[in-house]
Amino acid sequence: MIPRELYMKQIRPFIDQDVIKVLTGVRRSGKSVLLSLIQEELKSRGVSPSQFVRFNFESFSNEKFKTAASLYEELMDRISHTDQRVYFFFDEIQEVKDWEKCINSLRVDCDCDIYITGSNAKLLAGELATYLGGRYVEIRVMPFSFGEYMTAQKQKNSRLSLSESFQNYLVFGGMPFLTNLSGQADSSLQYLKDIYNSVLLKDVIQRHNFRNTDQVERIIRYLVSNIGQPFSAASIAKYMKNEGRKISRESILEYLKACEAAFLIEKVPREDLVGKKLLTVNEKYYLTDHGFREALFGSNQRDIGQVLENIVCLELRRRGFEVHVGKAGDREVDFTASRSGRKLYIQVAYLLASPETIEREFAVLESIPDNYPKLVLSMDEIDFSRNGIIHKNIRDFLLEDVI
Repeated sequence: MIPRELYMKQIRPFIDQDVIKVLTGVRRSGKSVLLSLIQEELKSRGVSPSQFVRFNFESFSNEKFKTAASLYEELMDRISHTDQRVYFFFDEIQEVKDWEKCINSLRVDCDCDIYITGSNAKLLAGELATYLGGRYVEIRVMPFSFGEYMTAQKQKNSRLSLSESFQNYLVFGGMPFLTNLSGQADSSLQYLKDIYNSVLLKDVIQRHNFRNTDQVERIIRYLVSNIGQPFSAASIAKYMKNEGRKISRESILEYLKACEAAFLIEKVPREDLVGKKLLTVNEKYYLTDHGFREALFGSNQRDIGQVLENIVCLELRRRGFEVHVGKAGDREVDFTASRSGRKLYIQVAYLLASPETIEREFAVLESIPDNYPKLVLSMDEIDFSRNGIIHKNIRDFLLEDVI
């Protein structure tokens, strides 16, 4: 197993604390493996595996426990013979009707430590907040970073160079299971298509009872094709009208919110760097894993600039930054990233191949009057740093030790 220390570092302070640990993220991003890593951590602390109770609700063998009452009854029966602390692990808990009632009762009725995973952001909305009253902590789990991808490659004794490994990551993304397929294109693409279709069907269409599935699919494909482009519901409505399909702006926004909740896409708001306020128009969207784009369109290498932006945006969020698109007068900063009083400004380019490109990428950062760090990231091996603005190779940026 890949250590995934970025997440374990967040989890360790809450082990054996009276808070429910909630791991959320897109399907197949590694949440189940993290539950296993937590169990290994507990064993290293002297906890016996006999104290573990684990359920995966994607398994049909647990179908009869998909109500709060039936699950609670089964769990209380299983632990009735022990006077030791019990560690509960529940995979894809959203499959259980009224699950929050069961979880809260366990916390109240027995000596236990609870870990749950779910594939929907609304897992922690509504009644759960009422039942748990703030007694939970959410850890967002994402597909492999490039650093984790390289760790997996080393574990498998890959002979690929750093450059070749990055090309594979650029095309196929970071879904953990892909490292078992050794870069086999057909198998990797089929796997990514299957995940995408599963998320779209189970976590978007079925969960929200959308009836016009063709409409949903067309809008999401349009968004996936245009990642990193300024977005408005009006522009998508116009596109759909040109396709001979009428749709309201409200429906478009509803579909996008559902995709966000399923962790399929990431919305990045715009920020006015002069007025220091968030803007409500022309936000951008990126994919939680850029491999989905390759599976749908086969164009990641052709549209490498968009994909590199996607990779950097997700890496910043993975590192705990709040990310916005910056507006500096009539110019745009690809990303502003804020965390614990720290701020970064970042421009992303494929190659700084001409004086005009260099000027465009650096000048917008030079126009920002504060002293926070400013970076230009590209695939160039030559250092183009100037006037206090740092230029880095994207691979080097992604492999920085941030743990």
